[in-house]
Amino acid sequence: MAGHSKFKNIMHRKGAQDKKRSSLFSKLSREITVAAKSGLPDPDMNARLRSAVLAARAQSMPNDNIQRAINKASSSDSENYEEIRYEGFGPGGVSLIIETLTDNRNRTVTNVRTGMAKNGGNMGASGSVSHGFDRMGLISYPAKAGSADAVFEAALEAGAEDVQSSDEGHEIWTAVGDLHEVARALEAVLGEAEGAKLAWRPQTMVTVDEADAATLMKLIDVLDDDDDVQTVWGNYDVPEDVMERLGG
Repeated sequence: MAGHSKFKNIMHRKGAQDKKRSSLFSKLSREITVAAKSGLPDPDMNARLRSAVLAARAQSMPNDNIQRAINKASSSDSENYEEIRYEGFGPGGVSLIIETLTDNRNRTVTNVRTGMAKNGGNMGASGSVSHGFDRMGLISYPAKAGSADAVFEAALEAGAEDVQSSDEGHEIWTAVGDLHEVARALEAVLGEAEGAKLAWRPQTMVTVDEADAATLMKLIDVLDDDDDVQTVWGNYDVPEDVMERLGG
């Protein structure tokens, strides 16, 4: 399991655990509300909102929930969320970027710091690890969207910078400023994406052994269980045989 795919892997695990579904919907709703507040409350006119709605639909979030989250943006009693990024190091020397949406930064930083400290990680200063990542756009499609060759050709034609295909699906990487233009071009050929968002792509990967991988997965699960944490990105690569032994 590669770290730059962590968002997709988190969603996959959560989708398989009904008890966490309400937490997932809460995070998706929060992003939709913040996105709707940042611009027009119309997905066709607001690129960030469109991405948030796509992510919600990919997780089978009911349309009523999506619309309620959009409407909440114009409500006078809606919370004011702040976007805060934390950086740090996990087991095995991996680098982690933790993106949050919070209405209480003191609560969030305390929870993130505690989760890191108790699970083999430690917080770093702002910029301590992000220099080892590239800020890019990431468009995700399921494997059934097409063959690796077909998706590559479509992505190339749409102006993407890189494509990575596997049995799990297709990841199409773009320049930050090209994300939504490429996403719209791909939608005309491949249909609606599972997600289209800004991402952190590691410049180099760190292979993690079994002992560190077990602690790392626990750390990421602890972080992900925090309602304020939206996404955890990392430069870790856990070999498939290690994941199988860990029950992943």
